[in-house]
Amino acid sequence: MEIRPTTDKDLDVFVDTLHAAFGLFPETPAEGGGGLWWSALETDRNLLAMTADGRPVGTAGAYSFELTLPGEIIVPASGVTAVGVLPSHRRQGVLSAMMRHQLAELRARGEFLSVLLASEALIYGRFGYGPATYTQRLTVPRHQAAFALPRARGTADAPATGSDTGSIELLRRAECGAILEEVYDRYRRAQPGALSRPHRWWALGAGRPPVSPAPRYVAVHRDADGVPDGYASYSLESGTLTVDETIATDDAVSAALDRFVLGHDLVTQVVFKHLPPGHPLRWQLADFRAGQVSDDDWLWVRLLDVPRALTARGWFTDGELVLDVDDPFLGEHGRYLLTVRDGKADCVPTDREPDLSLDVRDLGSVYLGGTAPSTLVRAGHIRAHHPGAAALADALFRADRPPHCLHWF
Repeated sequence: MEIRPTTDKDLDVFVDTLHAAFGLFPETPAEGGGGLWWSALETDRNLLAMTADGRPVGTAGAYSFELTLPGEIIVPASGVTAVGVLPSHRRQGVLSAMMRHQLAELRARGEFLSVLLASEALIYGRFGYGPATYTQRLTVPRHQAAFALPRARGTADAPATGSDTGSIELLRRAECGAILEEVYDRYRRAQPGALSRPHRWWALGAGRPPVSPAPRYVAVHRDADGVPDGYASYSLESGTLTVDETIATDDAVSAALDRFVLGHDLVTQVVFKHLPPGHPLRWQLADFRAGQVSDDDWLWVRLLDVPRALTARGWFTDGELVLDVDDPFLGEHGRYLLTVRDGKADCVPTDREPDLSLDVRDLGSVYLGGTAPSTLVRAGHIRAHHPGAAALADALFRADRPPHCLHWF
């Protein structure tokens, strides 16, 4: 078997092979050529697995993204995508060979972080990826959508949280592409776990709404000066209003947009597809039990260079921790002294006794601050070598705010 990079000439073969792996057929291109998710593929970052007689049997790709780390630090990250193996060639080592080849290529590019969205939770842990951000789906019956009166009192100089002095304008998706792109970019730069949406994604309409040109209404929030600072993209069908995503620069903007969609007429229920953990909406409803919540993982993270990754993010507690990290997929092992002072970290090899022993997938899960190391200790995945090690790790790895990723790729 040969694993080789693709060129522009291979795009149709790549797309056809990927769809066949999932038992699907490619969609018909939309008029004007926009809106196909694969239109943003970077062909120089795609891989094809070929049999000895030249038949394509597997695919794997990667996008060039920026990822926001705790501390509002922005770094490059590879977004692994389009991974599939034909049913006729599964369980023959094709997937493992592609993933190993891809990780080697990412390292050769000088990259130290890789991320993906896992189609199946059982697959990617063995390649060193761990779930690192989580998302909630909240369904609110329209007749239970009343907001509670805020109990916090503000002053003229310090208004209560949730006070809004802006306005909302209703637009169609086709009318506000530039606004969506600008507001999302401002949002993702301050949100740990968020990925960039490169301009070409918006220009090509690649991905899911509101990036794609699919018909949507968009509630655009503007501040007191008329500057857009939030939006909610939604569709309405058979009495269900579904919010693709709500982007807001602060809680007051978020609350205003939530009130807008929850107050829509001729609606039986409102579904918020992607809310971050700890979102205040349930608490803002008069009936706390009105919202039905389901949780899911979203962004999975893999560290390709442990010292570079740990020194890249921001930190909020001083301390020292010795991490014994095993990477069974790549056959690697390292022990590192992590020293944090004044928000910055130093990470160097050490022979000191470890505080924690963990798999690289578990390090990926705790990296953005969305999973507490003590949770994985209690689950039996991370070994704490002495009392207090887990609590220290929790304090060190916490983020300034819960990580959240909305972008689909």
